[in-house]
Amino acid sequence: MIRRIVKSGDTIMVGGFGLIGSPLTLIEELTRHNADKLTIISNNVGEAGRGLGLLLRQGKIKKAIGSYFTSNREVAQWYNEGKLEIGLLPQGTFSEAIRTGGAGIGGFYTKTAVGTELAKGKETKVIDGETYLFEKALKANVALVRAKKADTKGNLVYYKTARNFNPIMATAANYVIAEVDEIVEEGELSPEEIVTPHLYVDAIVTSQLILTNEGVVEA
Repeated sequence: MIRRIVKSGDTIMVGGFGLIGSPLTLIEELTRHNADKLTIISNNVGEAGRGLGLLLRQGKIKKAIGSYFTSNREVAQWYNEGKLEIGLLPQGTFSEAIRTGGAGIGGFYTKTAVGTELAKGKETKVIDGETYLFEKALKANVALVRAKKADTKGNLVYYKTARNFNPIMATAANYVIAEVDEIVEEGELSPEEIVTPHLYVDAIVTSQLILTNEGVVEA
């Protein structure tokens, strides 16, 4: 699945806050794939040697875009050695950039980061006497998201704070793979609990099976 979808040079969104809500099975599969020069859009780069931290150690990440890199101190080491590019965004800006990407909006203006190092090289505009900073929307070739449960159609339900960035990332990529604990039959999920509609989801992965719109195959 991962080997067929992800290519060298791709931009990949990966859900999670720290390791919570992170699609660890899919990330593990990426470590076995030879794709490199990846741009990773994720709140952080896992932890040292865990989650996306494994990909970092393998040298497969060219650029990381996120807001909380200090959960993995090796990120700073790779950056200082010139082995990793960093796109640092305030967390609210990061979230909104993904949301606008999924909504088909090219970008947005925000007062956050005006006058700071993060504003260097970015467009500013005065609106009603206040300076705003333009942030481009974020989009990806592939999104790897984590949910608690899916039905065979691809509708997703999340578990508490493990939801975090996953729903918005599912709207902002060309191909979305959801890692879940359980797959149930269509109609078993209440419409009231579904957060991500199946139209956004291209494939579902559990520890043993992969369900795509082409049928079920072994993981």
